[in-house]
Amino acid sequence: MLPSRFPDALHRRFSRLAGLLSLVAGLAWPLAGSAAVADPSLFDETAVRTLFAFDQVSIPFSQNLKIEMRQPKKMPGNPVMTRGAPGTPDSWAVQFYGSILREQGKFRMWYVAKGDDSLEKARPSSASWHVAYAESTDGVHWTKPDLGLVEFRGSRKNNLVFMDPASLGVLNVKVISDPEEPDPARRYKMAAHVFFMNQNVKLGSLATFVSADGLRWTMVTKAEPVEGNLVKADLLLPPVHFEPAGGLYRWEGMYYISGQNAYSGSRPYHGRVARGYFSPDFVRWAPANAINFVRPAQHTLLGPGRSRDGEQTHEGIAVWNRGNVLLGISGRWHGAMEWKGVTIDLGFVLSNDGVSFREPAHEWTFLPRGEDGAWDQGGLLQGQGFENIGDQTYIYYGAWDPRIWEEAPARGGVGIATLPRDRFGDLRVDERNKGSGPYEMPVLASEFITAAIPAKAGLSQQLFLNADGLGAEAGLKIELLGAEGQPLPEFSGKNAAMVRQSGFQTPILWKGQAALIGLPERFRIKVSYEGERKTEIRVSALYVRNG
Repeated sequence: MLPSRFPDALHRRFSRLAGLLSLVAGLAWPLAGSAAVADPSLFDETAVRTLFAFDQVSIPFSQNLKIEMRQPKKMPGNPVMTRGAPGTPDSWAVQFYGSILREQGKFRMWYVAKGDDSLEKARPSSASWHVAYAESTDGVHWTKPDLGLVEFRGSRKNNLVFMDPASLGVLNVKVISDPEEPDPARRYKMAAHVFFMNQNVKLGSLATFVSADGLRWTMVTKAEPVEGNLVKADLLLPPVHFEPAGGLYRWEGMYYISGQNAYSGSRPYHGRVARGYFSPDFVRWAPANAINFVRPAQHTLLGPGRSRDGEQTHEGIAVWNRGNVLLGISGRWHGAMEWKGVTIDLGFVLSNDGVSFREPAHEWTFLPRGEDGAWDQGGLLQGQGFENIGDQTYIYYGAWDPRIWEEAPARGGVGIATLPRDRFGDLRVDERNKGSGPYEMPVLASEFITAAIPAKAGLSQQLFLNADGLGAEAGLKIELLGAEGQPLPEFSGKNAAMVRQSGFQTPILWKGQAALIGLPERFRIKVSYEGERKTEIRVSALYVRNG
């Protein structure tokens, strides 16, 4: 997961490589021709502008092309992290309402856990949820280190992080690393779903925590729990029912939280919708909220007594911040009058402004729930865990079967679904207009043109392509245009670049050079599909790097 605009660990890692890469760019890229970068780990997607094929803000203009989304595959051997042994803090539930960060070669996971103590009826139910921690060197094999920070059933040999206040019930957490934070004690930030009472009804709201190391956490607003695991209503913002921590991210200097609730906003929607709040400093949260995402069916009100029924959006949006665009996963709630009929899949959304999200494919299921009998049967949960590892993209997810939750079975785990690296969806040649008859369309070029891209003065620009299906009879002609669409003579027409080799980060070369100097302040990229086998071409993304 890459939660801030320039995640600290990766920024440090690749800033050290940047100087080396810039020195060898003139040598390495021309020698490579149009070949892909040999080692994908040397390519830092957080330092580039990414133009995904399905992003119709970044790529608004196209002709004779269609978008085809890709559904990830669940990794064999899932779940990659399971519940603990009897007596451990997560023996009853490993619930991936959590986050994953990659820092200095280590993968770090925060999740919420429940142990056998959850079955003690005298104990408040929410108080038995704990924040737990795990580590991995490869993102697949996870360990639960003995942190020695929290006593659980008479022992400190466990993987629970320290929370102050300690007895606060926490159901959902999201964690980010904040490299722009000047106070080392606030380097890590956590948003948590906590509880308060209103007229004898337990409601949810937001609590925020900070940490120097991600293991010892302090609540930002000092609050003493009441009744062992609840907070006072006057400490909350807003003092209404809100289930936060579906997603936490920083965007253009502001902090955003995404969650779910069903209370009326500027217009009513049915059931759970993704709703967001923002803060300039992670302390003061504006009481006004925004609707992040609403599914089409939610525009029809089903009426009182049907809060579980109908198509809804579950638990906000978990976000992968790619610098200029946010990719998001949201729950696709398939409702029913009774819990036994409710199921949940995962959907896919994106945003270019940090607030409003949309689907690149209408009502499309990104990841389906497992079949009955599988560990992820009935329903999936979106943790905030996304990583590019080698030639694959990993999407981490959790499981919760809403049909049987009232029976209190042991549940959960963390699974991985994979895609070829950054290939969430493709632009392909569309031949639906090809044929004969009175409405036969003329043969038109298959091409797209991007939105205007800013070029930083004094810096060179380098362009990379993520595409498949290229070869001697299937090529992509790349031309550069001015902001108003006029061809730039040095980079268009007879001087256009041609790419004929597939790859995840193929450098685009003009006359053997990767670094482009002297581009206007804003430019566009035009990509044309050519060759007898152009229908086999799949364009997944373009990358633009400054410097």
